[in-house]
Amino acid sequence: MLVADSAQDLKERLSRYPVDRYPVQHATTQFHLGSVLLQSGETRPALGALTIAREIFGRAGMRLEQAKTAVMLGAALRSEGEREQATEAFTSACADLAELEQPTEQAAASFNLGLVRQDAGDLPGARAAWDTARDLFVTAGYPSQASAAARESGVSLMTEGDVEAAVPVLAAAMALGEQARDETSTGTAANALGLALLAVDKPAEAIVALQRSLAAFPRTLRPAEHAMAKSNLALAYERSGDLPRARLTAGQALVVSSAAAPVRAQCHELLKRLPAPQTSDLLTLLDAEPNDAWGALIRPEVLRALELSGAERIAVLSGFVDGLLTRIGASYSLAESLLHVALELPPRAYEQTIVALVEACAHRPEDQTARLNAVFASAMARFAIPQWQRMAASLNAAAAAAGYPQDWR
Repeated sequence: MLVADSAQDLKERLSRYPVDRYPVQHATTQFHLGSVLLQSGETRPALGALTIAREIFGRAGMRLEQAKTAVMLGAALRSEGEREQATEAFTSACADLAELEQPTEQAAASFNLGLVRQDAGDLPGARAAWDTARDLFVTAGYPSQASAAARESGVSLMTEGDVEAAVPVLAAAMALGEQARDETSTGTAANALGLALLAVDKPAEAIVALQRSLAAFPRTLRPAEHAMAKSNLALAYERSGDLPRARLTAGQALVVSSAAAPVRAQCHELLKRLPAPQTSDLLTLLDAEPNDAWGALIRPEVLRALELSGAERIAVLSGFVDGLLTRIGASYSLAESLLHVALELPPRAYEQTIVALVEACAHRPEDQTARLNAVFASAMARFAIPQWQRMAASLNAAAAAAGYPQDWR
């Protein structure tokens, strides 16, 4: 029923359809007007238009149109804080749409009924509405919407303290999101599931869920959600006893500029209560992981370093280079992993990383300098010729610009 007309166009159209002569056309136009006003945030005038449309459709015996209008009216009433009237509108719409065998529209009405019941503090009633919506959306073939309904139901169980019951509901929400290939639904459900699993003392399972949430929220596309998932993942690592990963993950969440205040507070509190590392957390983890896992560990630390000041960025790379020098058997593979991460970065980030690496290798004893030149030259030789040439040229240009006589070959 929605159209793309402007509010002004629709108001002019109303004058061409007097209600006494063209009641159905008048009601349809009022519905469209109310929808447009509601979408633009003009809730109060939207209420008037939708109320008129609902009444006229009712008098005309157009129950489907009346029910659809009631859903829109309920949304407007909820926005205005009119919970009782919104509940009546959604309840009426649910009943009519069920009788008219319109499961998708009924599911939407039931989902909204859950929201307004939640607003009123009626969580059991809200869950009943969301569970109905979930089942209807599943039957109608809308797994993404079903995921949202299941997630709301699961979160309400957590709110009431019934976390054990919330876990399977949230697991189903995540599965529905994956079925729909909806990363936002999947990631949101996975984050809630991870928190529920932590609450029932299952940190290993929580880590799996929160890693899935993190994968659903790339830092470049959903930075705030990415930071939230990282922060919660840090808690899961802490609970599992993996303190190096907990510290690294919390630090990586903190540098995301759009991280919410509660996320930042949670990370600061975690880092405050954990003991300071005796050696580099990154190197500790690299020592314990196979070579093919190194890139996944190095990449987020490089991205974190790129958010720091120039001096701090150099310090991060210097720590990595120190570790490379003391790990004779692994030095070439470590250098290759770092360069591989650098090559994947956007141009500006790539250049900043190269400059920091050159600075990290500078001002060292002659034997270390010779060793690093040999290690990085050998690591570059493992790449395809165009990548090798690009990397060597970048390193030499950065060294020349800084006045260092290093030859990176």
